[in-house]
Amino acid sequence: MSIAINKSKCVGCGRCIEVCPGNLIKLVAEENAVCSRPEQNGEATQPLRKAVIRREKDCWGCTSCLKECKTGAIAFFLGADIGGRGSVLSVSDKGDIRTWTVTAPDKSTKTIVVNRKESNKY
Repeated sequence: MSIAINKSKCVGCGRCIEVCPGNLIKLVAEENAVCSRPEQNGEATQPLRKAVIRREKDCWGCTSCLKECKTGAIAFFLGADIGGRGSVLSVSDKGDIRTWTVTAPDKSTKTIVVNRKESNKY
């Protein structure tokens, strides 16, 4: 089990790092890319940083980072060992609505839509 991080979608917010219980994600500077971030003494140009997974084999599949990523930059591989046959799981949020999307190797998709306010009703 492992995650994949799409660098083109990653904004370098670091939310995934904060929630990863295994400390498996880090931010690295992108070559030749800079962003302007406000600092205490005005504006300064800093290297643009993106999330990367340190050791894919150490990921135990808790999906904490996947649920915390607001840009959809993180996907989770659903391997054959858990019945996913190589599918990829991604999550997106729009207000209280969380959409889980499973994309199969043949590009077919299945979605599950959950209203977060009603997710624990029995």
